[in-house]
Amino acid sequence: MGGTVNEIKKVVLSGTKNGRITITAIEKPYGANSESVASIGISLKANATEPEWKVHIPKTNIDEVIEALQKVKETI
Repeated sequence: MGGTVNEIKKVVLSGTKNGRITITAIEKPYGANSESVASIGISLKANATEPEWKVHIPKTNIDEVIEALQKVKETI
């Protein structure tokens, strides 16, 4: 995976001592013709070099994913 990574925000992972949620924007993550993505990484240790879990959401899907997450928030 390549591309330019721009860190947007780090959030403390609730329920952990040192966990973090890291949100980044990655331009051209899979090469020159790939669409930019939002990347959400979950690290159980604040000083981890790579998150244990990671998801990439293409720019065109972000609004729909936000809408779904808002619905989840209402139900839990």
